Amino acid sequence: MMTWTRWWLWRWRRGGRARGITTGSSNKDTVGEMGVTGVRLWAGPVPATLSPAAGPGRAMKVLFLAGLGALFFAYYWDDNFDPASLQGARVLLTGASVGVGEELAYHYARLGSHLVLTAHTEALLQKVVGNCRKLGAPKVFYIAADMASPEVPERVVQFALDKLGGLDYLVLNHLGAAPAGTRARSAQATRWLMQVNFLSYMQLTSSALPSLTDSKGSLVVVSSLLGRVPPSFSSPYSAAKFALGSFFGSLRRELDVQDVNVAITMCVLGLRDRASAAEGVRGVTRAKAAPGPKAALAVIRGSATRASGVFYPWRFHLLGLLRGWMPQPRAWFIRQELNITTPAAA
Repeated sequence: MMTWTRWWLWRWRRGGRARGITTGSSNKDTVGEMGVTGVRLWAGPVPATLSPAAGPGRAMKVLFLAGLGALFFAYYWDDNFDPASLQGARVLLTGASVGVGEELAYHYARLGSHLVLTAHTEALLQKVVGNCRKLGAPKVFYIAADMASPEVPERVVQFALDKLGGLDYLVLNHLGAAPAGTRARSAQATRWLMQVNFLSYMQLTSSALPSLTDSKGSLVVVSSLLGRVPPSFSSPYSAAKFALGSFFGSLRRELDVQDVNVAITMCVLGLRDRASAAEGVRGVTRAKAAPGPKAALAVIRGSATRASGVFYPWRFHLLGLLRGWMPQPRAWFIRQELNITTPAAA
């Protein structure tokens, strides 16, 4: 019987190179023909080690598909969400006037949570508060606040503590966006973006953490794929989102080391389903907005089960993993998400 080593030695001596392996039934397995002369290399039984099923490439494919299947199974089936756990929960929700924040408020209201809502525009907040009351929220309060002001976050948390007597959930969802399409931003605009999208998150967390520690509560951070995969033409905004991931990842480790039972759920969502978000990337990207109600429900389910991460749509998890495998994507792949063919003006 010809062994693997002997077969390769024999093929090398003949100076040929097999084009492939064809598999038939039982003793009819043969090795493919020579690429140039067409002379058959071996007509006898193929050694077991030459079977495609035993090759390393086939094994890697099987492992990859098995891992992908396990990921799908975990995503769709590993869910112990209990809606009753949110009845009576005390929730401070930022960015609650439009988009995913508005839908989060409505979901919490249906589930019977006590709410303090905050956003920049008071008129929009009043409308959301009225709808939450109609949906059955036992208590709903609001405070209009501009997170670009450094003194505002602490005041918002104190307002929530005064109204609710404590916090079980701090849901950080507000954002300050800027139109995409240029390579550079002014330092002043970048400072504003960092204050709204990063520093205010830190300040709100610092002020609310003692109450969340007492209640063994949860921090819910609504971020985006731009905090996992560097985008084009959104560098200051993406920098703030990357900073969120680093800060709350480090904070999670600190809380674990100190045995503080406060969960941190990082939520990676797609383009916000709101007019301002769509307008900000109009003509720049082909990305489509994630449906607000579904994205909001994914955030609530993940935070209520104290999951460390939520990805909506689910494929964002795979994109985040692919970035680790291909940290420097070629320009061709990047352009597939863009509607531009020439560099933007600085």
